[in-house]
Amino acid sequence: MTQQGPVQIDTVIIGAGHAGLAMSRCLSDRGIDHVVLERADVANSWRTERWDSLRLLTPNWQSKLPGFSYQGDDPDGFMAVPEIIRFVERYANAISAPIENQTTVTSVRGAGDGYQVDTDRGSWRSRTVVIATGACNIASVPAISASAPSTIDMVTSMDYRNPEQLKEGGVLVVGASATGLQLADEIHRSGRPVTLSIGEHVRMPRVYRGRDIFGWMDAAGVLDERYDEVDDINRARNVPSPQLVGSPKRSTLDLNALTRAGVNIIGRLAGINDGKAQFSGSLRNNCALADLKMNRLLNTIDEWVSENGLDNEVEPPHRFAPTIVEDSPPLGLDIRNGQTETIVWATGFHPDYSWLDVPVLDRKGKIRHDGGVVDSPGMYLMGMTFLRRRKSSFIHGAGDDANDLSDHLAAYLANGTSLP
Repeated sequence: MTQQGPVQIDTVIIGAGHAGLAMSRCLSDRGIDHVVLERADVANSWRTERWDSLRLLTPNWQSKLPGFSYQGDDPDGFMAVPEIIRFVERYANAISAPIENQTTVTSVRGAGDGYQVDTDRGSWRSRTVVIATGACNIASVPAISASAPSTIDMVTSMDYRNPEQLKEGGVLVVGASATGLQLADEIHRSGRPVTLSIGEHVRMPRVYRGRDIFGWMDAAGVLDERYDEVDDINRARNVPSPQLVGSPKRSTLDLNALTRAGVNIIGRLAGINDGKAQFSGSLRNNCALADLKMNRLLNTIDEWVSENGLDNEVEPPHRFAPTIVEDSPPLGLDIRNGQTETIVWATGFHPDYSWLDVPVLDRKGKIRHDGGVVDSPGMYLMGMTFLRRRKSSFIHGAGDDANDLSDHLAAYLANGTSLP
């Protein structure tokens, strides 16, 4: 693409993942002229930042976007990475999304009553901008990693692909949300001793009363809970992802399953001093709290089943065994003695807004917004955890969010003035 000057357009969408494409479809439905800028190719993060064996946490029947849904023969299965990439690619083609691939945004700044978006392939001027670059651009590694002995290899969950890339020997996996749990299981099955460091987490069964847990959460309206209906939305947006795995057998992978398999369960990593890892004594409390919250969710499901007269159509209610925690969990681990060779940091991610030259970031580097309406006129956010609904971060959550925000965007364009 060769430009003589900035291209004038109504809306620039940054990011061609499922969230950006959902917004593209909604803007097309409303006749809004737009472009989707993608630094690499469609579904780039799925291509380059996921481990080999990863599958979606949500069942295939939940993989749907505006005007598009899963059409395969395994609705209760879980898509692997190559299938996810093909799904998103097919969607981009089906909606004829106006994508500019291999176009890296270098700056977004205010310009008149809109924005100028500069890239390595030219510039755009637009009244509105949609940021759909995702929440998982950079691996979050705690500062205490700098205190680890130099003999220890360190890998983030963004860099990890399979156990073969790790040295032989023991592995300390830090973080026990969906990612950490799955990596601990896979690495342990490769024959390496694994210790899993656990902080706050969300325990959840894969199947309850004969149906997938997401099926119940969807039916009972849990996933549709709105951001303005919860008491503390900031805390809700920071809740760890549930301890689930998408497997063909629909098996439940929780801390008890790992303990039975031989994974060593230990508390939250609090520090590394003189070659010794130090752990919090809160393991028992964190596990008890996770058990309590899981049972509250199951109570909600049971109530919905009874209210809808389904008790005789599904399996009876039941509860799962409490998380097994030894009486006195160790508070230290010597990682200099050769028994631990690698630390895998499964401690989450954060977005990269280094290109965003608009004053909308809070002191933690997060975008200030109200349900995706950013604190700068004409700017919107898509694809973040609990953006507008509890399901916002999942593929099937992007559609409702995009519909809401595209309505807001269309009204903003209709009520404003034209570009200078």
